[in-house]
Amino acid sequence: MADTNEALDDCALLLLTLGPDRAAEVLKHMSPREVQKLGSAMAKLPPQPRERVEKLVEQMQLHAARGSQIEAHEDDIRIMLTKALGDERAANLISRVLQGSDTAGIESLKWMDAATAADLIKNEHPQIIATILVHLEFDHAGEILKHFTERQRNDILLRIATLDGVQPTALRELNEALTRVLSGSGNSLKKTSMGGTKHAAEILNFVGSAAETAILDNVREYDPDLAQRILDEMFVFENLMDVDDRGIQVILREVQSDQLILALKGANPEMREKIFKNMSSRAAEMMREDLESKGPVRLSEVEGAQKEVLKIARRLSEEGQIALGGGGDDAFV
Repeated sequence: MADTNEALDDCALLLLTLGPDRAAEVLKHMSPREVQKLGSAMAKLPPQPRERVEKLVEQMQLHAARGSQIEAHEDDIRIMLTKALGDERAANLISRVLQGSDTAGIESLKWMDAATAADLIKNEHPQIIATILVHLEFDHAGEILKHFTERQRNDILLRIATLDGVQPTALRELNEALTRVLSGSGNSLKKTSMGGTKHAAEILNFVGSAAETAILDNVREYDPDLAQRILDEMFVFENLMDVDDRGIQVILREVQSDQLILALKGANPEMREKIFKNMSSRAAEMMREDLESKGPVRLSEVEGAQKEVLKIARRLSEEGQIALGGGGDDAFV
């Protein structure tokens, strides 16, 4: 682990030597999780002696040019992440990476499978669970949510949707408690901007259609306007109709044929035609034949394939390659 941490520090130091503009170009080619790890490493990196910088740069055949020491400045990290990710994505990520150790315990959950993470936190108060889930990736949080009872899911999602940030002292206490639980087997002055309807919608995208409907019905009983705001923020497979033809073509280049066939099995005729018209005539004809010859498949398989396509679409959108417009039961379709 020490070697891994040292390598991560070396990468963070190299990015700092590049300056915000060039480092941003590098970060654009990394996944959100990689960016978060490097951002956190940069934020925690103490001032470095020039000797270390020169040795590192020499190894990479680069040129050091930032004075006698390389030091991580919060403004540099903010500029770098904003240039790489855009204002909206960077705002959420900055609040995480500049928190320092305030979420170290919560971060540990990111590397656990959903069942293990759910078992670890299932006996916590729903407000605590909601606060934890908003710090996880949306798909991971959605998978964890599936392991709770329907009543718990409804309560937790409602709390996520109405969560208006997390105070640093509360986050620190939560993290310390979670760290103690994990080991038993603050830095920010502003509350973190986590939670809200968009966050709730992103998690709902990954819980499956039946659970999604039940949760939204529960929210609707509590607050119809809130339920509608969550619905308005959700991005589902049918929303690909709002993606332009060039964007669809970019998505199709990264989707496996078998996966696309499953995804289209549950799509409406208009959605299918949009996909077909953005393929070559021969590819579209083969896809039609494959769809016709494929027998009944479980709805959970269709939803799983559609989620994978949506993951690709979201990633391409985050990378700036496309612009996006604008759930698991075993029924058969």
